[in-house]
Amino acid sequence: MVPEVPKHTLEDFIAEKMSMSHIYQPAMLKVLLENGGEASVEEIAKSFLLHDISQVEYYSMRTNNMVGKVLRDHGIVRPVKKGRRISGYQLVESVNSENQRNSLIQLCEEKLSRYAEKRGKALWEHRSISEGLISGSVRYEVLKRAKYRCELCGAHESQTAMHVDHIIPRANGGSDDITNLQCLCFKCNTNKRNNDDTDFRSVHKSYAERDKNCPFCNLKPSRIIDENELCVAIRDGYPVTTNHTLIMPRRHVPDYFDLYQPELNAIHSLLHSQKNRIMETDPAVTGFNVGINSGASAGQTIFHVHVHLIPRKVGDVENPRGGVRGVIPSKQNYAE
Repeated sequence: MVPEVPKHTLEDFIAEKMSMSHIYQPAMLKVLLENGGEASVEEIAKSFLLHDISQVEYYSMRTNNMVGKVLRDHGIVRPVKKGRRISGYQLVESVNSENQRNSLIQLCEEKLSRYAEKRGKALWEHRSISEGLISGSVRYEVLKRAKYRCELCGAHESQTAMHVDHIIPRANGGSDDITNLQCLCFKCNTNKRNNDDTDFRSVHKSYAERDKNCPFCNLKPSRIIDENELCVAIRDGYPVTTNHTLIMPRRHVPDYFDLYQPELNAIHSLLHSQKNRIMETDPAVTGFNVGINSGASAGQTIFHVHVHLIPRKVGDVENPRGGVRGVIPSKQNYAE
């Protein structure tokens, strides 16, 4: 016996009942509505592509780096720019006649048809070889394992589209087993060559690195005043001023210059949130010193990167001119 399916009006379902984990439901309903209530699977699939940012990004790069460049080199098109960024293209030759325009469009369609007929299934074979058909459940496990972050640059799914990539490409004999899959963002995956078998999962694993002898790797939870996925903030144990704050990565990394870009982003985020919180707590704060000691000769004593956020007030020292230049006292006042 087929279970009874709850009935909703279309408007009520779209407005109130629809639970979304992706764009697919409203995109499918939209194309059905636009086609009088019925559409082919192919028409529905094409509608998904219109909303797939990863496909737009992929073909935008192909437009600028491949076909756009070829047509520019032949003097057929010229780029349209917004500042330094190419935002579009225009034909060099004017086509004013409707008949001429239609004739040229027909020529293009004939070229497309002939090429597709000549190549057949091989036309898009390069994509199936490099990416393979990965089931939704396997893709989910790969993304979950990577915490929805690119295993090369650390970008999160909320920032860019994520791809499930073969470590050893299928063209080189790589399997579709989950152990041969990794999560890369659109840009990193596009820039990765098809014969590149670099395993970036070690980058993701390194975020969990800790040193049992490092005081900043073993902080008491009570000391943490702010945090995000990659960094924490604490008050300095020997403050220069009230609310002197240290912001550091969770990963044990000695030198600021060895931080990953996502960690730099996370530190920057906590600097802003702590700066705002301190100023809300103490309106007398009118400035900050932000500093990092990198290396023993620069004064670093704990070799786990930490950024100092030091609140400053008018009159807290007789002459603050020069600020961080004061690390070498004789050079602080450069006006002398």
